[in-house]
Amino acid sequence: MQTAAIGEVKARFSKYISAVKKGEDVLVTERGKPVARIVHEPRKSESLRERLAPLAAQGLIILPTKGPRKRPFKPVKVTGKPASEMIIEDRR
Repeated sequence: MQTAAIGEVKARFSKYISAVKKGEDVLVTERGKPVARIVHEPRKSESLRERLAPLAAQGLIILPTKGPRKRPFKPVKVTGKPASEMIIEDRR
């Protein structure tokens, strides 16, 4: 397990996250006292449908039988200034 001060973790966060991804824990300290621990979170390969199955078995929900309908995106045409211009003007 690695130990690092809060300032060190802030300055080199990606380094410590890389270590955590490899399975190592990082103990975060403040003035030499432990305040937090960064640990690896194991991935769950369970799908949403598998997680909802117990609720469906209890009759609390009904799982969909078909996938969502995907409609093509149609942009909406409006008159006047673009929103980006109005935001820039408002920031001045």
